[in-house]
Amino acid sequence: MLEGLPPNDAAHVMRVHASKAEAGRISDMISETFDPAEVAVTNFELSEDEWVVEAFTGAAFDSEFLKQIVTAAAGAELAATMQFEDVVQKDWVATSLEGLKPVRVGPFMVHGSHDREQVPPSVIGIEIEAALAFGTGHHGTTQGCLAAIADAARLGRPARILDVGTGTGVLAIAAARHFHTYVMATDIDPVAVHTARANAVANRAGPLLNLLCTAGADAGAIREGGPYNLILANILLPPLKRMARSLGDLLAPDGTIVLSGLLVKQVPAALAAYRTQGFVLVRRRHIDGWATLTLKRRHERPLP
Repeated sequence: MLEGLPPNDAAHVMRVHASKAEAGRISDMISETFDPAEVAVTNFELSEDEWVVEAFTGAAFDSEFLKQIVTAAAGAELAATMQFEDVVQKDWVATSLEGLKPVRVGPFMVHGSHDREQVPPSVIGIEIEAALAFGTGHHGTTQGCLAAIADAARLGRPARILDVGTGTGVLAIAAARHFHTYVMATDIDPVAVHTARANAVANRAGPLLNLLCTAGADAGAIREGGPYNLILANILLPPLKRMARSLGDLLAPDGTIVLSGLLVKQVPAALAAYRTQGFVLVRRRHIDGWATLTLKRRHERPLP
């Protein structure tokens, strides 16, 4: 759910136009500064080198503090163009999708309802309907995880799959449809679980997803559903580190863990936590400054 869930009472937005590189730096600094439960940030492309960064919150922003963050990321001149607005409850994904193109990753294409006709017959189309959540597949972490799911297919069909921090459910839906198997999908936010359930039904994967609103990976229902052959965790570094032992205990001996939601500079810290649990890195992807890591037990060979 890295791409963010706006606070349930989101009423304020900051918006700034920037280049792709500037938008990435601004988004990174905002996401690292604020609690993601209080401030959600996203960026999306308007044209070849014009991107928009939007940050949402329930309480009013401290505009001067936010200006300092944007100045540090992209300079004072760009920070002076920031816009602050009060907003009414709106469909965040619907707004974002208006300017977003379908994203193709391996056998998957993530798209909005307005691009439904662009999905080729041979591709697994994943349609993210308008809902109060982000998760449209345009973020580097989502793309990295989708690619890792395609990698896993070359090693066989995982019998049991766990998606921790499912957000809009895009990864769980992709795995369920690609492998035609059941997926346990969890999220700490009830809005995310509701959104993921609706998206699963819309994408003909409803019967294959078991959605659970819970924090961490220690819930009884999660343990009962294991051990898992494939675990997906696209969240943030702190919870990934906290859950290293729990996820390791849930993984089948020959299973694969995919970690994302990591800035490139955070990779060493994530790897250190999982190496202590007996894991080794078998594949690493960098997309737009974000890293996706594929890990297996120490005795397993790296992916070809």
